[in-house]
Amino acid sequence: MNTDTIKGKFNEAKGAVKKGIGKVTDDPALAIEGEADKVKGQAQQVKGHLKDAARDLTR
Repeated sequence: MNTDTIKGKFNEAKGAVKKGIGKVTDDPALAIEGEADKVKGQAQQVKGHLKDAARDLTR
């Protein structure tokens, strides 16, 4: 597991919290920002998994 995967998990969790707070407080902008953070985190995780796979192939 590399740093991209870890950062991605963190951003995904942060986004889920923001989205939840946005829904509870009826703040659509915060909910949208949270969803964007979740998507960013998912993309970072994919990048990390691809890096891991590439590293494994070169061994």
